[in-house]
This record gives sequence, C-alpha cells and structure tokens, in this order.
Amino acid sequence: MATEPMVEVHDLVKQYGDRVAVDGVSFSILEGEIFGLLGPNGAGKTTTISVLATLLPSDGGRATIAGFDLAGEAGRIKPLIGLVPQDLALYPTLSARDNLVFFGSVYRLHGAALNERIAAVLELVGLSDRARDAVKTFSGGMKRRLNIAAGLIHRPRLLFLDEPTVGVDPQSRNFIFEHVERLKAEGMTILYTTHYMEEAERLCDRVAIMDHGKILALDTPRALITLLGGGVVYAGLPAVAGEELLPAVRQLSHVTRAAADEDGRLKVETSDARAGLLELIGLCNTRDVPILSLEVLEPNLESVFLYLTGRRLRD
Repeated sequence: MATEPMVEVHDLVKQYGDRVAVDGVSFSILEGEIFGLLGPNGAGKTTTISVLATLLPSDGGRATIAGFDLAGEAGRIKPLIGLVPQDLALYPTLSARDNLVFFGSVYRLHGAALNERIAAVLELVGLSDRARDAVKTFSGGMKRRLNIAAGLIHRPRLLFLDEPTVGVDPQSRNFIFEHVERLKAEGMTILYTTHYMEEAERLCDRVAIMDHGKILALDTPRALITLLGGGVVYAGLPAVAGEELLPAVRQLSHVTRAAADEDGRLKVETSDARAGLLELIGLCNTRDVPILSLEVLEPNLESVFLYLTGRRLRD
C-alpha cells in the first residue's frame, strides 16, 4: 500500500443552525486504502462525505484531497472523486446505459471513450445484459450496483461509498463486497460508510468509529477489537452490593479491571468474557448477592462501539 495520504482532514466542522453535525473531525486516508466511517444513522457520516465531495461547504477546519485544498481548489478535486450516495441517484425511466451516458457526459466523456467506460463499468457490476432495460424494472440490488457504476464512470482516484448495501439482498451485498475488494486491488482509494459491523470488519483497512459528529476511536478493525481485551461483563446488582463486592471481583483471575456505578451496576473488563462471567456468577452465589441483570460484550466492533458510547449502532 502507498504511504502518501489521498485525504487529509483537520478539525472539520459542519453545522446546521445550532446543531453540530460534524464536530472537529480529523483523519487521513492513504492512497489505495479502504477507510471506514462506522456509526449509527445521524452520527455525521453522510455529512462528512458531503463536505469532502464538495457538495456542502464546511464551517471550520481544513481538508485536502490529492494535495488540493477543499476550500480553494474544489474544481481540481471534482474530477478525481466519485460519489455513490446513500439515496439512489438514477433516472428510473431511462435505461442503465442511458443513465451512464448522462453521468459520463457530466465528466465530459463522449464518443468511443464514453462507450468504452460504459461497457467496462456495466461488466464490473454485472449488468451488461441489462444495459438497455429501464432502471425502474431493476431490483433494489441491481439499482445499487448501477449506482456504483455511475460513480465509477470517469475512473475516479477516490470513491465515496455511503451506505452502499442498505436495503439490498444478501446475494447483491456479497457482489458489492467482491467488487469493492476488486477496486482496492486495482489501487482505488475508498471512503466507505456503514452501520454494519461485518462490512467494516471484512472490507476496511482502518475504521473510525463516529457518533454525535465526533470520532471516538480510529484504528484497524483488529486493533479496535482489542480495546475490549477478552470482553466486558455488565452485571446489575442491588445498589449497595455492587460497591461492597468490588474488591473481591477485582481479585478474580480473569478480571483485568472492574468498577461500580452508584446504582450498583458492575462493569467488569476481562481477559476472557465467558470465564470471567462464570467467576462472577460463582462469587455472587457464594456471597448470596442476586444478579438483577447481565450483559456480556464479547470482542467485536459492535461491542467496541457500545463500550465507547453506551448505545448500540442500530439504535
């Protein structure tokens, strides 16, 4: 992988009135990397992409793409980027080919060069045999794939994929995964937003976990998962019992850290979540302390998000 950054973002801010949608976000994306923005709806992912794709002005901070400044050199940036928005950007009464003719003409592609690109991207997304059919006859997955083809028509160096698998069937989702991986193998840089953990774990070289307009953590999926160690156990106990039990909980062999809140709820970080849970249950039984609730977070990206924010990605 190349070591030069394709994208550099420093303290990016975007507000809608009093609401701060993007709140001082900073990150970089290396050339040839798939970089994921992972978070729930409303986290600020789409707004971040919209600013970087020159669709919205920022209200603060600075960003560069391929060395060009977003604020003053948008005209140099636009030919380098492709955008596949979350909402389908297609004309339903036109054929797949005619949609691509239109999007290609936006980038001043004409004649043989345009025909060559249309054939290439239709083959890439598996729609060559439906080129003459109206988009309104396509399934949801086929429309998503054509949406990607439109974003690729002009051979961008940087592709923004905003929730590209929302509402598609498992077969189409896997097809999209395979072709995103193919684009990466060909050297394309991709910024990929999703709220599906398995997508980020499969596709992304690095992931930024985002919520309420802020980046909470940024690293490789594997490194982020190690934030949980062997996992975390949350145990609801009677209010006084939690604090009283804490010294003994900290002595359990699979517990690495433990704390209790004012309601008695224990947060127990472990080297092995299942083994730690069994030890905790045994201790509570020995001390005759009832367990009122239990939640076990075994290491994965969704658990990391819940650990960092206290709420689930699909809330």
